[in-house]
Parts: sequence; structure tokens; C-alpha cells
Amino acid sequence: MTSSPDNNRLFDLNIDKFLDHWGSAEAVREIIANALDEQALTGSGPVEIRRQRKGAWQIRDFGRGLRAEHLKQNENPEKKKAATAKQLLGRFGVGLKDALATLERHGVRVRLRSKHGDIALARHDKHGFAGIPTLHAVINRASDSSLVGTEVTLEGITDETMEIARRYFLRFADERVLETVKFGQVLGRPPHMPARIYVRGLRVAEEDNFAFSYNITELTAPMARALNRERTQVGRAVYADRVKTILLSATAAPIASRLASELALLETGSAAEEIQWVDVQEHAVRILNAVSRTIFVTAKELREHASLVEDSEADGFRLVVVPERLRGKLDDLRDTSGNAVRTMLVYAAERDASFTYHFIPPQQLSDSERAVWALAERVIRLAGGRPRQVKEILISETLRPQLRGGDRALGVWEPNLGRIVIHRDTLASSHAFGGTLLHELAHARSSASDLTPAFEHALTELLGIVVSSALSQPSGAI
Repeated sequence: MTSSPDNNRLFDLNIDKFLDHWGSAEAVREIIANALDEQALTGSGPVEIRRQRKGAWQIRDFGRGLRAEHLKQNENPEKKKAATAKQLLGRFGVGLKDALATLERHGVRVRLRSKHGDIALARHDKHGFAGIPTLHAVINRASDSSLVGTEVTLEGITDETMEIARRYFLRFADERVLETVKFGQVLGRPPHMPARIYVRGLRVAEEDNFAFSYNITELTAPMARALNRERTQVGRAVYADRVKTILLSATAAPIASRLASELALLETGSAAEEIQWVDVQEHAVRILNAVSRTIFVTAKELREHASLVEDSEADGFRLVVVPERLRGKLDDLRDTSGNAVRTMLVYAAERDASFTYHFIPPQQLSDSERAVWALAERVIRLAGGRPRQVKEILISETLRPQLRGGDRALGVWEPNLGRIVIHRDTLASSHAFGGTLLHELAHARSSASDLTPAFEHALTELLGIVVSSALSQPSGAI
């Protein structure tokens, strides 16, 4: 069937089984992947994908040029040898033959040109089996012996199909790289679209409930086996461990911020899939603690530490609510900078260490406040006199934060300094001031520590009622 040794040579592609679920876009994807791999292997110029006219497109690399013998390979030995190179998208020469067979089946005319020859597709009887036509490559002498690289022309293909094929590749997709780590990249998830999983820049899966997209550059052995031929709709079991490894290596602030949002959603059941992994939860805490002013609290702590919550927000901290089971691990956890994770306990200790009183001399009080302050000696007599260990009683606009209790502390007994400090707010009424002062006098006299917040609050209220009642009597009655 050949007119010369160099023209109309037929090569049976031996494609007996088709990937029936492949469309033209998947076939074009394989041709683009081959071109990108050639660019990576040779360090040649960027691959060109150009629309020639309606229904006609051209894909061109600038590598060494396709040879007819490449169609004989079931597995490209060069790609197999370089399979660990992060930039290679594939390693299996069978992908090109699958692509050619799929395009022919969908009525797309294909022509391949390089300096080594021109190749078209046609159906001819299988050698030695008349009446059994199979898909052959028709190989002719090169029409341009100076052509650099390989040129693939496709006719009978839509612009939409080409766009779908292009979008399989990270370099042609609208993706934002958040961080690159040893095993791959964390990508920003496109708004209103599924997250995408890429392997060496080629999309292999989509995830509706992931917070991020990922590009895996270091393959595991199971992944390499799963990508032997079919590279779409790869199951999560294949890539989940590698995705987790990438995420656990990431420390960028945008990633931490998104993970913080997902942490807050854990209790609602609507958090992203990645944050369901316990080790990712801990990692999210570690990086967020290192890059931002954050305090990790439970819903219960928010209720119990109202005053500290108020103070922390005033200090510019962000509160991230975490589940109780995660909170239990945070006391022993260090962030990525080696610092203790800031829980409410840690925050209270930090604030206590940096705390300073703002004492108010009596002469700077308002008239109404001085009137209440003048009742101090009557309250002391009501308590049985001043304990000898109480050297002074002071008024301050600030008090040390209390770790327990939903209400702000109104008074404190400091035995090491022999002083009682009362918050200025108590001077709004004799009830509040008298109850608080009696409370702290009781601590000074008994050396007892605070009990539960609810009990302490009830005791102060009761003492306030007693004082108010006593103070309502003539001064001589005390």
C-alpha cells in the first residue's frame, strides 16, 4: 500500500479495547500532557495551544519531535526512569494511543507532524486478517524537515471541548497557590466550585467538601498504580493520605485562617472534610497560634469566663471555639514556633503577669463614690474589726483577671502584700461595696480561697444584703 519506502507506511495501533467513557476532552488532555512532559524533559519552550479556525485547533511542543517508533511503546522507558520528577504529568505511552483511538471514534480528524514524519489515522484491514479493519497510523515522509517539536492538528472539535481539556491542567486553570511544601501545593478553592485534586499539575478528582484544592507532586506507590492508565475520577482513598501530609506541612497564614473558620464549625457538623481529621485539627491550632493573636476556648468556657472573654476581645484577641475533645489536648501542645497554645488558662496567666493596678486616691472619687467609701470603717466593725493582717484597703479601676467565674472580680485579698483591693465599680452602691469588702475581709480572716463561682457570687450578694440592712440602721447600732 506504500508508493515509496518513506510514504504511506501503515502501523497497526493494536487498540482492541476503548475507554468508552472517555470523550474528546479526555483524549485532548492526554495529548496536552504528552506535550507538557516533553517540555519538562527537554527544557524547551512553552507548549502552544492555538485555535486555527472554528472547529480546528493545534497543540505544539518544541521538543525533539514525535517518531513513529513512539507508537510502539506501551510504556515510555524515559518517563518511567524519570517518574520521580515532580514536573512530569505521566509516564505511560499507551495514553497517546488511547487518545488517538478516542478522537477517531468521536469523528475528530488528527494529524501529527514533526521533522521525523507526518502521521494521520485511518482504518485498514489488520495484517493477515482480511475484512477485519483496525485503527492504523499512516506514516509519511516529513512535510517540514526543519519543524521543531511536535505539532498536533485537530479538526472537528469544539471550543468548549478544548476549554474542558485545558482546565484539566493546573497551569491553565484559575488557581491560587497558597503554599508550596515538599509533597505538593495547597491551592485556594475557587468560589462556588468544587475543590480540585491535581497530581503533578493534572486534575484527577474533585471534592465538594474540601476547604482547599491540592496539587500532589510527590506520589505514593498506591497513587502511581492508580494512575497507570485512567487518570480521572480517582478515589479519595488513593490520595487522602498525601493530601493530609501536604496540609500538615503547611504553615501559611491564609491556610491557618481558613482552618480556624472550619474549627469553629466542627460542633455544627458543617466543617470541611480536612478538619475532621484529628491531626489536622491539632495542626490548625499550632499554626494559627503561631501566626495570629488567638485564644482557643470551648463553648462552656465562653459562658464561664465572661469577664476574661470581654478583656481578651478588648485586647484584640480572636476567640476560636473548639470541641471539648480537642481542648483536652491543647495544654500539652506547642505551636509551630515552640510556644504554648493560648487557651483561656494561658491567657489569664499572661494577663496576670503583665497586670498593673490603677489605684484611685479617695480625693479623686466623685461625691457619691466618696459617700459610699466613707462606710468602710462601719463595714469593718460589722465584720468584727480589721484583721491584723490587713494593712490597707485600696480602690482600683482595674483588677487582676479571674480564671473562674462568669462575672468580673470586684475585690481581691492579696495576703503577700497585706492589702484588700476593691474595684471602683462597687462604689456605685453601698450594697455592692459592703458585700465585696465583707467578702474579702472573710478571706483575710480565714485564709480560705474562693469556692465555686456560683457560690462566691451568692455569698457576696448575701453579704451585701446584710450590710445594706445594717447600714440602714443609725451608726450607733453597729
